[in-house]
Amino acid sequence: MLYGGLLFVAGAVLVAVMYVLVSTRLPTTMKLLTTRTGTPDQPLPNADQLYANELPAKLREAALNDMLTTGIVSLVLVTTVAVAFGWLLAGRALQPLHRITETAHRIAAAPAADRGLHERIALAGPPDEIKELADTFDTMLERLDRSFDGQRRFVANASHELRTPLTLSRAVLEYAAHRDALPPEVRQLTELLLDINLRHERLINGLLLLARTDNDMLDKSPVDLADVVEHTVTHLAPEAKKADVSVGGEPEPAPTLGDPVLLERLVQNLAENGIRHNAGPDGWVRVACRTLPDGLVELTVTNSGPVIPRYEIPGLFEPFRRYGAERVDRDRGAGLGLSIVRSVARAHGGEVTAEPRDGGGLLVRVTLPAERDHNVA
Repeated sequence: MLYGGLLFVAGAVLVAVMYVLVSTRLPTTMKLLTTRTGTPDQPLPNADQLYANELPAKLREAALNDMLTTGIVSLVLVTTVAVAFGWLLAGRALQPLHRITETAHRIAAAPAADRGLHERIALAGPPDEIKELADTFDTMLERLDRSFDGQRRFVANASHELRTPLTLSRAVLEYAAHRDALPPEVRQLTELLLDINLRHERLINGLLLLARTDNDMLDKSPVDLADVVEHTVTHLAPEAKKADVSVGGEPEPAPTLGDPVLLERLVQNLAENGIRHNAGPDGWVRVACRTLPDGLVELTVTNSGPVIPRYEIPGLFEPFRRYGAERVDRDRGAGLGLSIVRSVARAHGGEVTAEPRDGGGLLVRVTLPAERDHNVA
């Protein structure tokens, strides 16, 4: 449209210039060569002289009008044809850009930041500017994919390598702790070392779980979140009783597709966070799930606790971030709980959000795609 408009303006200027040039070249009067009697030297009467002078002016005006009309019609036709062909050529020339844009949209719409980086444009064609742009984009994706893949492998390998000596040290410490002739000071030190070892094992397991959920999930099976909620509430009852926190479940049918172990870990992490970061002794945790009418299932975990500013909530989902707790606090975990929850939710095509309660504590909401073939009564 831009080039068509420029063509129309240039054509209009050309028609105007031609009109001015032709109008200056056409004579306004004609010298009379003959008379009605056929003698060149005999002058005409006054009326016949006026008639003879008027005829060339009309011819001149008719010629200019005809040229102007023909020029305008031709300009409109040529501009229309030029815009149509330009539209087709521009669409054909921009097809590679549409392909680049679609690839970028698919990568941006991936559940996690590193998903979809394996895609490539692989644009074929002459080595022009668009081909160079597509090749540069592919090179960038390849480097990003290698970087994320190397990071995942490093976390997984380091976690495995660290878990083996921790397991061995725990076995040695447990053997030493159960000896009868152990002095009280050594027994207390052994229990402290076992506690530290257990904390390290939890950290390593959390890193392994993060590395696992960062990979694409291939095997998914039907899971009802109601069963997971009931099992989690029952399993965490002793820990909640020890912390003087009441835990209750309000499960409703919420069928989804996913990894049962990861989904159980998701619910367990949210409930454990609600227990550990609570106000006690009148603290409480409520775990509920239901099916939403828009093809989603919802899991909500609500707990009492200290008042948390809204601006602090996004940081709670970052690894090793804990609100109101020092890193040496052994009872608050390693700060991977909500990070694992977010990673597991995204691996299942869902999202997790949190908002502070007016009386203190948090309301964490997880939405996952519902199982399509399940009929809810």
